[in-house]
Amino acid sequence: MYTTLISAADLAAHIDDPHWVVVDCRHDLMNLAAGRDGYAIGHLPGAVFGDIETALSGPKHGPDGVFRGRHPLPEKDALVETLRGWGVNDDSQVVAYDAHGGMFAARLWWLLRWLGHEGVAVLDGGMAAWQAQGQPLSTAAAARPHGAITVRAPFVPTVTVRDVMDNLEQGERTVIDARAADRFRGENETIDPVGGHIPGAKNRFFKDNLQADGRFKDAAALRSEFAPLIDDPKAAIMQCGSGVTACHNLLALEVAGLPGAALYPGSWSEWVADGSRPVATGPA
Repeated sequence: MYTTLISAADLAAHIDDPHWVVVDCRHDLMNLAAGRDGYAIGHLPGAVFGDIETALSGPKHGPDGVFRGRHPLPEKDALVETLRGWGVNDDSQVVAYDAHGGMFAARLWWLLRWLGHEGVAVLDGGMAAWQAQGQPLSTAAAARPHGAITVRAPFVPTVTVRDVMDNLEQGERTVIDARAADRFRGENETIDPVGGHIPGAKNRFFKDNLQADGRFKDAAALRSEFAPLIDDPKAAIMQCGSGVTACHNLLALEVAGLPGAALYPGSWSEWVADGSRPVATGPA
């Protein structure tokens, strides 16, 4: 069972295994059709397409009409139906991949762990690693038998915006922001019209988890780099712009042997939707 990362070579050895489900999670926040278009041009053989905006996110507004962020968590029942449609069972090995260093694939990895599914991994190095091995691509749409995955006890915790607000006074937990430094400082109005960060947060850009070739750094390197930021992962909260790339830091922590940090799903997009919530700018 693979529970964090899988190499292209190991995936290639199982690409035709009916118990394995491969999911293409390619996406572009500035061009929402890019992922599906890329899938149509060529994807890993047998892979299904997992749309970040629809399949892997829920409605932006809750039943009460309150904005929940740009990529809120889907309802668990809806997510289960999506996964069953992809052929996922309780004993399936799921592999998520993208072309962005795991930026989007990590979201599916985290969501499955949220459902209590252990057998899920991210293709280390993504599409580039697969093609560097000389492995083929396909344009055929995947046709899989319906699956029967069920919801079990989650492996991962979450926090609400109320929890994060309360932590401003309590100071018991460390908030780590996965956005790029310019966004964290409040200097990128194109992506974040209201720029800055949650007061007291620290910055760990998700790309810092990667080597130059797009694969994850090893466990020892990740532990060393997270050490100045986190004393106890169980007292850490991961966030980003909308709860997607924060999952990359959560995956990196898992690779480093530092499990237990929580995801703030609404992240910055939910935080700044209420002007009464405090905002800090500049470096951490």
